[in-house]
Amino acid sequence: MELIQPKLKDEALLADIRKARQNEHIFHLWWLGQSGYLIQWNDKYLLIDPYLSDSLTKKYANTEKPHIRMTERVINPAQLDFIDVVTSSHNHTDHLDGETLIPLMKVNPDMKMIIPEANRAFVANRIKADPDFPIGLNKGENVEVEGFRFTGIPAAHEEIERDEEGHCKFLGYVMQFGNWTLYHSGDTLWYDGMVEKLKPFAIDVAILPINGRDPKRKVAGNLNAKQAVALSREIGARLVIPCHYDMFTFNTADPDEFMKEAEAQKQPYKVLQCGERWSSNSL
Repeated sequence: MELIQPKLKDEALLADIRKARQNEHIFHLWWLGQSGYLIQWNDKYLLIDPYLSDSLTKKYANTEKPHIRMTERVINPAQLDFIDVVTSSHNHTDHLDGETLIPLMKVNPDMKMIIPEANRAFVANRIKADPDFPIGLNKGENVEVEGFRFTGIPAAHEEIERDEEGHCKFLGYVMQFGNWTLYHSGDTLWYDGMVEKLKPFAIDVAILPINGRDPKRKVAGNLNAKQAVALSREIGARLVIPCHYDMFTFNTADPDEFMKEAEAQKQPYKVLQCGERWSSNSL
């Protein structure tokens, strides 16, 4: 199978990142594949749930659940030597990848990491780090790191799971910086009370999965295209960007369906190519 080519990759992507530097009134966002995004604001760099390896393809080769890659890797994580903050929304490898995060830590020794508090021991083991290294959040808790204010929002993948102390194992994050508010849901279904938690934030950009839920895949499900558009409308997001597709053949979605839904529901949206930049001055 011929891999989908990123719009920009490797040195071309790095050149675009350098070119895009702006003041605090503008931020830039690049889709890095699956649920991974790079945010640049006020000369700070936030990396959200990056998956920049072939670890899952190797792990599940010759099994009943092969993870056949659809899109070529956009960049080697070791080239991203300017990251200030990285997030993981939960412990699944496409959101917490040791083969991505360990190289990132080597080239960014002062990088901070935001995780669900419930996952601290698991995260530390996977990335070979001191358990005190990550900054843990629970639902409703917030912390400011490098100018970004993070608030934990429960995610249901497929249900809201908690550890023995009541900490959520799956989180989305509302991220506030400058005049902007961005929501990255992580992997989630729509659950009762979700809209009420999110609407007060006056979200500018919502990043939501669209790969849906199919028990035949034998993996936890997510919002589908119709649900992602409807949720973005309900929370009042000014723009919705879809994610969690075009990475693995067995667990993807057609972004054309998302676009049709967004147009039918009159919800502003942007569908990005892997490696493509979106800038907030276009909102």
